[in-house]
Amino acid sequence: MRTKHTFRLPPELARQLADYANRKRVPQALVVETALSSYLSPDNSERMEAALGRRLDRLTRQAERLERHVTISNEALALFVRFWLTATPPLPDTAQPAAQAKGRERYAGFVEAWAGASPRGLAWRRRFRGTLCRIREARAQTIQGFERFRRLFLFLRQNPTPLLLSLLSGLF
Repeated sequence: MRTKHTFRLPPELARQLADYANRKRVPQALVVETALSSYLSPDNSERMEAALGRRLDRLTRQAERLERHVTISNEALALFVRFWLTATPPLPDTAQPAAQAKGRERYAGFVEAWAGASPRGLAWRRRFRGTLCRIREARAQTIQGFERFRRLFLFLRQNPTPLLLSLLSGLF
């Protein structure tokens, strides 16, 4: 048995309802009934919630995978830097400018190779070169800081104290 309901619709919504019913060749009451049952169906909200839960689970797994990859990359870089710092002998002060020039040349080659392998190609390379001046300034400051650290490290290595040895053993 069906219950009769009377309700008023805005003119635009009434026109859309009539157009849809005419296109589908069904009564307007059937369109309203189907729309209400779909809207009020508990299955619909549960399906949406389940789909959203699956998407969130997938995003969580992807984020965890990215975090794991970043951690591995950071550990590999730290291991490389640790090895490089212990295996590279210090240069005499007279050889520093030549070594820095060679380092800048190698870094520029690295940037060119990296930009060439980039899918963005030449446009990306031009954009990256625009920031190269700021990068060079930051590198110069980093090299100065590294040189101070290296001198401090060599001094502490030549003049060890138990406290400093315990601190340095944790670093290298």
